[in-house]
Amino acid sequence: MGVFMNKLIAKNPVAKHNYNIEETIEAGIVLTGTEIKSIRQGKVNLKESYAGIKNGEVYIYSMHISPYEHGNIFNKDPLRDRKLLLNKKEINKLIGKIQTKGYTLVPVSLYFKGSIVKLELGIGKGKKLYDKREDLAKKDAERRIMQALKSKV
Repeated sequence: MGVFMNKLIAKNPVAKHNYNIEETIEAGIVLTGTEIKSIRQGKVNLKESYAGIKNGEVYIYSMHISPYEHGNIFNKDPLRDRKLLLNKKEINKLIGKIQTKGYTLVPVSLYFKGSIVKLELGIGKGKKLYDKREDLAKKDAERRIMQALKSKV
């Protein structure tokens, strides 16, 4: 088998802003044919999405996949709960982590691995307001340094 290239479909823009992601795990996702076609067109949004464990299985909630234009009766609800595909050992590890105070499951990105859609799921702690401000200040300082270096060259 050849090496698969990962092609990014969507990123969660608020994941790294609102959470300190300590660990990530790759999960498959149960989708229908029309959802895959919409995803191939890039019509997916992870911004409001979150993950959780229900009945010993991991689900992603509020991930918006726009209905496929030519899908008619086969289109599903754009915001339906979608099951994530992980083995029992990984699920038990996640359950252990999120039962620890302050940890949560955060969808980080959605990408193609070959022709399969995968979700990068982060395990992280919510940031406090002062942490977010500190990150913004660092980013701003780096941007100013880069601009100063460019103007001197």
